[in-house]
Amino acid sequence: MTGDARKVVVIGLAVTGDALVRFLTRRGDEVVVVEDALGDGPEYAARVQQARAAGAVVAERVGAANASALAAGADLVVPSPGVPDRHPAIVGARRAGVVVRSEIDLAAELITERDDRPQLVAVTGTNGKTTVTTLTAAMLAAGGLRAVAAGNIGRPLLEAATDDVDVIVAEVSSFQLAFTTKAFRPRAAALLNLGADHLDWHRTFDAYARAKAQVFAEQRDHDLLVFNADDAVVAGLAAEASGRRMPFSVAPGAATGLRVLDTATGPILVTAADDELAALESLPRRGVADVANALASAALALDLGAELDAVRSTLASFTGLAHRMQLVAEHAGVRYIDDSKATNVHATLAAVGALEDVVLIAGGRNKGLDLGELRVLAPRLRAVVAIGEAADEVQEAFAGITPTIAAPTMRDAVRSARDHAEPGDTVLLSPACASFDWYTSYSARGDDFAREVRGLVEVEG
Repeated sequence: MTGDARKVVVIGLAVTGDALVRFLTRRGDEVVVVEDALGDGPEYAARVQQARAAGAVVAERVGAANASALAAGADLVVPSPGVPDRHPAIVGARRAGVVVRSEIDLAAELITERDDRPQLVAVTGTNGKTTVTTLTAAMLAAGGLRAVAAGNIGRPLLEAATDDVDVIVAEVSSFQLAFTTKAFRPRAAALLNLGADHLDWHRTFDAYARAKAQVFAEQRDHDLLVFNADDAVVAGLAAEASGRRMPFSVAPGAATGLRVLDTATGPILVTAADDELAALESLPRRGVADVANALASAALALDLGAELDAVRSTLASFTGLAHRMQLVAEHAGVRYIDDSKATNVHATLAAVGALEDVVLIAGGRNKGLDLGELRVLAPRLRAVVAIGEAADEVQEAFAGITPTIAAPTMRDAVRSARDHAEPGDTVLLSPACASFDWYTSYSARGDDFAREVRGLVEVEG
């Protein structure tokens, strides 16, 4: 990261690309941004203007051949998250022997170069990443450590890499991890779970899992990997780790690591040393996934210096994040829950598996996943309302076993769900798909669901 100016190609000018341009131009690098999908809003226009003002060249829709040539003539190529490895610029770079690195890889190197080097924590998995990142940072802060949450949670890690803090807790995705090098060596890492996701990008589950395993690939000596002992794929990958390993488990009878222990007064969450973290009944959220997230977060925070009391107090007050099994309303005996963050089959299976008598709203833009795997949920379902581009796939998954209805809008979906629900049921938005057919984000989808539910309650009183 030092020495003469380099020629760097950045692919994409969204939030991460913007952070990269600002960082690289400040370092004196010659930066060209290759942007395929032009934004039509003021935010994109502002980023283009700022990039050009900083001295970067913004090359919009240059075509495959030109993108490949630009990358082949660079010293470094940095793709934004989600840019596939078959992008012409990445293909051109690799053919020419040009290094391809992700933004989190550059950020990790920047952190390592600091004299007051903060500790880097990296959290990944198919589901639960944002919750564990947020919860771990909160536990550390409660323990008096200066901690910040960054990465795929919203703020690019490259921006947080210069913060005056003790610990940086980063949510990292498979897209980002796929382009890491030896520079990415977090002091502590967590691999939460693995289920099929982003197969439109990775092509195979094995490739997806190997990308996730990059979170600990360069760890050594006293570095820590926290891993889910209940997930056979995760446990198998964790066996390859070169640093310390700390399992967590919600399985009955688990004997090692952070786990749930049955006592005469009820189940309790305990540390590897059998110190009590919390009584299960005292947690604001007690689902299987919630408990697993709590154990993983506690394992990270305690190892990084948070005191036990700080972890306990944080667990007692943490009510979860928006769009993750969030109760919107209860009306006419029916609960309406927003789980819009469930953008893959693995997440929807977990969400419905924690409930009974569900009217499920599912669909959106499929990410190359087999939605037929949702069929196992049929005994728990009253009906299914199919939405978005994948509505036909959702209906096919439940054909002949569960009543299904296609809805052309979220308003129609909520009303159809209401019509099929009975008192005591749950209407659950847990799409198992991305949101980018109807919405700009899963949060926008969840907000629309909540808005329609509240509108229904107002109308019906």
